Amino acid sequence: MASLNPYLNFNLECEAAFNFYKSVFGGDFTAFQRFNEVPGIANDLNDAEKEGVMHVALPIGKHSILMGSDVITSRGHPEAQGNNCYLSLQADSKEEAETLFTGLSEGGNIEMPLEDTFWNAYFGMFQDKFGVHWMINYDHPTT
Repeated sequence: MASLNPYLNFNLECEAAFNFYKSVFGGDFTAFQRFNEVPGIANDLNDAEKEGVMHVALPIGKHSILMGSDVITSRGHPEAQGNNCYLSLQADSKEEAETLFTGLSEGGNIEMPLEDTFWNAYFGMFQDKFGVHWMINYDHPTT
């Protein structure tokens, strides 16, 4: 079966964002390359762009990989202006939901506090400090 791996773009904040995500999810990057490693383009970039992240991958859970890069506007990439979707995490327990929500929402904007809902879930939404929108969900066991 195919898997879905979200790919996030940043305005030269990718390294900070992914170090933050790594502090919440744990694990190690399986890929991390900078633009200064790309043959043939380093001379066309300013110092900040050279240090930008060309590609990063962070495994999350059993089957997901969160990936990202910085955009280089001097090379024609459109500026990253947030996103029009939410990354939805399904927690295995209420405690895990609280840990994820607390960690990822630090410094961000909580849109809906983590709380029990009418649809038998423990759910919350927020925008993290890098502008990425998240939903955290734990489905209560049914009896």
